[in-house]
Amino acid sequence: MSVKTEPDFQHGQTPRTGVLLVNLGTPEAPTAPALRRYLGQFLSDPRVVEIPRLLWWPILHGIILRVRPAKSAAKYASIWMPEGSPLRVWTERQATLLQGYLGEAGHVVSVQHAMRYGQPSIGSQLTALRAQGATRILVVPLYPQYSGATTASVMDDVFAWGRETRTLPELRHINRFHDDPGYIEALADSVKQHWASNGRGAKLVMSFHGMPHRTLLLGDPYHCECLKTGRLLAERLGLGKDDYVVTFQSRFGRAKWLQPYTEPTLRELAKQGTTSVDVICPGFVGDCIETLEEIAMEAKEAFLHSGGQRFAYIPCLNERPEWIRALSQLVTRHLAGWPTQRSDQPSGACLKAQNDRARALGSPR
Repeated sequence: MSVKTEPDFQHGQTPRTGVLLVNLGTPEAPTAPALRRYLGQFLSDPRVVEIPRLLWWPILHGIILRVRPAKSAAKYASIWMPEGSPLRVWTERQATLLQGYLGEAGHVVSVQHAMRYGQPSIGSQLTALRAQGATRILVVPLYPQYSGATTASVMDDVFAWGRETRTLPELRHINRFHDDPGYIEALADSVKQHWASNGRGAKLVMSFHGMPHRTLLLGDPYHCECLKTGRLLAERLGLGKDDYVVTFQSRFGRAKWLQPYTEPTLRELAKQGTTSVDVICPGFVGDCIETLEEIAMEAKEAFLHSGGQRFAYIPCLNERPEWIRALSQLVTRHLAGWPTQRSDQPSGACLKAQNDRARALGSPR
């Protein structure tokens, strides 16, 4: 006997709009079992590892998931926050603050957050939005630069949910915002505020997450979009070509990845006499294992041990007001044509209830 999973259909139901912010994902705890589950899901995605299953499966299940979880758990433990995983904490706060900004602007929308790998899952949050009456949903992958391994993978999961859903909502998604003026301005403000408080290093290193080099040859625009973000940020900061460098981190395996690599570049800069560097990771909108451990700890140690004297990590955008404002403007543009400001909704009390938690985290003004 089949079980009904669809919400009750209501004739004349007023269309409602939902927004789903999606980030990469995180383990539930900094433990080996939790990492094994998380890495198993992540590294099983054919968008992430483009190796034939027949070749990849023995490597993944016979070696990687036996060895890597314990090592990765120790790294996560070193950056774990009292509230939980940094990426989950920042993504949740961004969703809450975005709800507040949109509410202050008069938009009656429901904002949720999800993870591509781990919890809360994309499918569960789409179902939750639909249960709240959402008939239109904007999916916002929090990846500024498009890649098949990130943005496209998010939409794979959205479409998989859709295949199991009888009454589909209208769906839109944002592909990229690597050159969005508000995003670039928020990055520039974070750098300038860091310089004002800590002084300026001799070189600004912009480190993006790496991708296999073959993805560029296959037509993935990620590399070009990273370079454009770097150029626009440098221009906004008034930097010359010798004042900054764009690099790529997080290599995995022996294949050639996008270059130059971050850690070897930092070592070489130190050996060539660059005494101080500032490092920012523009491809991440929330701090996570790749920024807090790989860059702020491992890359720092590599630079200092190679002769560098001062290494400064510039945090991700996280809950910076400039970023949440830019995100709200980006979302508003992509909601164009969907009614989100309606007179049939309770005004003061409704907006107050929506925004109370957002104000507790920080005023959107």
